[in-house]
Amino acid sequence: MVNVPRLVIAAPASGSGKTTVATGLMAAFAGRGLAVSGHKVGPDYIDPGYHTLATGRPGRNLDAYMCGPELMAPLFAHGAQGCDLAVVEGVMGLYDGASGQGELASTAQVAKLLRAPVVLVVDASSQSRSVAALVHGFASWDPQVRIGGVILNKVGSDRHEALLREALDESGVPVLGVLRRAEQVAVPSRHLGLVPVAERRGDAVAAVAAMGAQVRGGCDLDALLALARSAPPVPGEVWSAAEAVGPCGEAVPLPAPSRSRGLRPRTPAPQTPEGLGGTPEGLGTVVAVASGSAFTFSYAEHSELLTAAGATVVPFDPLRDEALPEGSRGLVIGGGFPEVYAPELSANEPLRRAVAELVASGAPVAAECAGLLYLARSLDGLPMCGVLAAEGRMSERLTLGYRDAVAISDSVLAAAGTRMRGHEFHRTVLEPGAGDAPAWGMHLPERRVEGFVQRGVHASYLHTHGASAPGTARRFVERCKG
Repeated sequence: MVNVPRLVIAAPASGSGKTTVATGLMAAFAGRGLAVSGHKVGPDYIDPGYHTLATGRPGRNLDAYMCGPELMAPLFAHGAQGCDLAVVEGVMGLYDGASGQGELASTAQVAKLLRAPVVLVVDASSQSRSVAALVHGFASWDPQVRIGGVILNKVGSDRHEALLREALDESGVPVLGVLRRAEQVAVPSRHLGLVPVAERRGDAVAAVAAMGAQVRGGCDLDALLALARSAPPVPGEVWSAAEAVGPCGEAVPLPAPSRSRGLRPRTPAPQTPEGLGGTPEGLGTVVAVASGSAFTFSYAEHSELLTAAGATVVPFDPLRDEALPEGSRGLVIGGGFPEVYAPELSANEPLRRAVAELVASGAPVAAECAGLLYLARSLDGLPMCGVLAAEGRMSERLTLGYRDAVAISDSVLAAAGTRMRGHEFHRTVLEPGAGDAPAWGMHLPERRVEGFVQRGVHASYLHTHGASAPGTARRFVERCKG
C-alpha cells in the first residue's frame, strides 16, 4: 500500500499558475524540514527541474499515456519513497487529457489513480463572483475527483479578495490560499515553454525561493498539509528499476512484436561494436549520457534503468567536454535545445569527431530529438556530428503531441514490429525525416515513417519513457557489452 500524504495541484486551464503554486508549496514545505517529493503529470521535462531545486530530490513525471494507468501508483510510490509529503503538479486544465482519448493522461485521471485530493489554482485576475460558478462546475463534473480546496492566484487587492471569498463561501470549497501578482516569481519562456533550470541556475534558485516565500505568505500551509494527510492509502507495489529489467544477464522481453498495416519492418544485419577502447577497471559498462544546458530533457527512470541493466552511467556536457567519458561503450543523447546552442556545439569539433568515431565503431547510440539533430550533418547551417545524412533547421511550426509508434527496423532499442508510445515536442525540421531504415512508423497526426537506424544508431524525434518498456534499456546495455 502507498500511504504518502499527497496533493494534486490543478487548474481550470494552462497559465493559471500551477507551476508557481506547486513549486512554491514544495519549497515552503521543504523549508519546514519536511522531505518533499515533486511530480509532474504528463511529458513535461522542464517543470521537474524546478521541482528538483525546491525539494532536493529528482523531479518525476506521471504520464498515463506513455506508461499506462497501471504504472501511475507504482511510479509515484517509487519517487515518493521515504517522503513526508508529495506534491503533484497537473498538466493543462484539470480534465484535459490525450486528444480524443477521454480522460486518459489528464490530471483528473492521475488524481483518481492516486486517490489524491486536488487543490484548484484559479486565475482570479478578471473575475469576482463568477469564480464560484467556475469552482462549482469543476468540483461537480466528476464525483470521483475530490477538490479539497482553492488557491486564488493573481488577486488584485484586498477588496478583490473579499469579493472572491464571499462568492466562494457558498460553494462549499474552502479557500486555502490567496496570492497577489508577483513579478519576482516569473520564469522566462521561449519557443518550447519555460527556460530550463540548467540554463539559468542562479536566477532559477532565486525564482524558486521567491515562489516559496509567496506561498508561505499567502497559503494556509497547515490546512494544506492536513488535506494531504487525509488521502487514503493506494493499493499497489513500489516500482523498481531492478525488478523491471530483471537480474543482470537475464533477458527481459520487450512487448510482443506486432505488425502494423502499411508499415513494413526491415531487419538489417546485426552490427557488432569493433575497435572500442578498454573500460577502466571497476567502472563496468560505461554509457555516456549527454547533459548540460543543451541536453536537459531526460526522465530520471531512464538512467536508473540503464544502471539496473548493468551500465555505469557517466554524464558529459557537449558544450564543454572535448572527449567522451573514458571507456564509453554506448552513448545516449536525449532532448533539449541544440538550436539555442548550435554555434557552441558546432565549435566543439573534437567532441563531434569523437562521437562520429564511436558511431563508426558500431557502438550503440540512442538519440532523441535534440540528439537526432546533433547527429545530423548540420543544424541551421552549422556543422554537427555528420553521422546522419540529414540537415536540421528551425521552423515556425510547433510539432506537439502523443504518438503511437511501431518499430520499423531492428535496432539497439527494439525489435522490428515492437509497439511503443511516445511524445513529440519540437520546432525544428529534419530533411529528410527518415533514413533507408526508419526508426518508427506512426499513424497520427498522419501516417508516416520517421527517424534513422544505421549500424548501432537509433535516432528519432520521438521521446519515450523507459518505464513503459524497460526491455529497451536491457537490450541497449547488452548491445553495449558486445
